Amino acid sequence: MGQEDKNKDLISKINKKYEDLGENPNTYLEGLLQAKPITYWDYIEVDTLFSLQKPRTDFKDEKIFIMYHQVTELVLGMMMHELKQLVNEELSEEVWIDKINRLNRYTSMLITSFSVMSHGMNYDDYNVFRKTLAPASGFQSVSFRYIEIYCTPLKNLLNEKGKARIPENPTTEDYFEHIYWKDAGMDRKTGKKTLTLRMFEDKYQDKLIDKANELKGKTLEEKFLKMKNPSKELVEILQEFDQLYNVKWPMVHLETAQHYLDKKGENKAATGGSEWKKYLHPKHQQRKFFPEIWEDNYED
Repeated sequence: MGQEDKNKDLISKINKKYEDLGENPNTYLEGLLQAKPITYWDYIEVDTLFSLQKPRTDFKDEKIFIMYHQVTELVLGMMMHELKQLVNEELSEEVWIDKINRLNRYTSMLITSFSVMSHGMNYDDYNVFRKTLAPASGFQSVSFRYIEIYCTPLKNLLNEKGKARIPENPTTEDYFEHIYWKDAGMDRKTGKKTLTLRMFEDKYQDKLIDKANELKGKTLEEKFLKMKNPSKELVEILQEFDQLYNVKWPMVHLETAQHYLDKKGENKAATGGSEWKKYLHPKHQQRKFFPEIWEDNYED
């Protein structure tokens, strides 16, 4: 096929595309004549991205602090993009393997990039400007909570103490009242909650409950358990994801918190007022997305 024939074929396909939509192809072709060429900076919205940092102090490293957390939220957004496809679409095991490997790469990015936090800011400056951030806290990142809800049923987001408190035949609301992460902002003896937790609940709790109800029966773990004879490769990369996200990632976060809050044995308070040493450690969170794949029947 010569170039002229290729051009005719292309025009024919364009015409068909818009005719199938019930549109006049000429309108779109005439519009294309006037359209400006796209540029990298417009497509990626570079100027907008660099306008989103609004430090509260004059300490230069506060901008690094903000940008790093914005990068983290974007990576978490990439993870949610993959999880939404996994839970909402019927995909082959081959696609599952590809997407779980992506989740592992994204989580590894979070783990390895945390050195930006632990070694990328002046220690003394950080310990001054962070006080202007109270009561804001990384605890208030709803992206973490959505990822958990996409990955596993709420029963797997209770630690041992939460399981002991939960009533029989619990509702979604009951699970959220006893979910592991509320231990960071709530005195279980008095029921008193930190301002950080109260603000988070006011903004997000109803949406999180709605999402949990929507995902009942089709979380990542539940969809996996319905698979017939999943491959050893899939089992292993799911275990890797569980370990990366629920053990290695919080441990790196804990180590960074220790660097800034307890480097000199000062045991400084977190901006959100949580008992950060207990909250961040996996042995207190006890979060496991895929408990059944750690059983012997999946480790042959």
